[in-house]
Amino acid sequence: ARSIDCSVRRIQFTPDLLPSDVTGVSVYNQETRDFEFKPGAVFANLVVGDEINRASPKTQSALLECMEEKQVTVDGVTYRLEAPFMVLATQNPIEMEGTYPLPEAQRDRFTARVSMGYPDVNAEMAMLSDQARADPLDSLAPVSTAVQVRGLNAAVTTVHVSDAVREYVVDLITATRRSNELRLGGSPRSALQLLRVSKARAALTGRNYVLPDDVQAMAGAVLPHRVILTPESQINRRSAEQVIADLVRTVSVSRANDTPAGRR
Repeated sequence: ARSIDCSVRRIQFTPDLLPSDVTGVSVYNQETRDFEFKPGAVFANLVVGDEINRASPKTQSALLECMEEKQVTVDGVTYRLEAPFMVLATQNPIEMEGTYPLPEAQRDRFTARVSMGYPDVNAEMAMLSDQARADPLDSLAPVSTAVQVRGLNAAVTTVHVSDAVREYVVDLITATRRSNELRLGGSPRSALQLLRVSKARAALTGRNYVLPDDVQAMAGAVLPHRVILTPESQINRRSAEQVIADLVRTVSVSRANDTPAGRR
């Protein structure tokens, strides 16, 4: 958040958090004898949701419209959110006390999920050393602005995607729907997000076209949180990440590996 020079709001999700705390509320002004809209915490370029699954499903659902439509509707009035708009969130393991499962519709709106896990020995030693001197976050300075981020987003949309790569993405998503290990496969939104993230990866590596390598590299971050395992898979201690990795290895990519003519 500190690396981008833009507006940032943090939401601490708790069981007593209300949807109006997130989106905003209309308040009656006695002086003007009219209702005034008080914007909620989502009115920022970057919204950081801490422990998002500690709030009730009703409050979690307050993020659905803003994450998909980049707007908020309160009392029948729609308010557009300033671009760029991003939601970053942390969640606790569902086994922890006081947590609620994220609704499927909300999980599908998060572009990617990364499991941090525990740091290795060297990383934890470095963390202890850095924290002993000062908070490392205090030394962070913005390296980009909201305008630059909008420009980068626009640049990514120009990355070329061949029909063969599109077909590969569709085949991969279709494989999740047909898998015997999954009760719920990927939605059409998952195909869109996988392709968008693959285009971003191609741009970051200096290419103006997408390869299957980009799709395969990003599938593990984009797809697992969108699918649901069957009870049998859970009994066999299979994870969604393992199932997706197996599908990536088995879905054919032969035609999609062709480099577009004139593009290097």
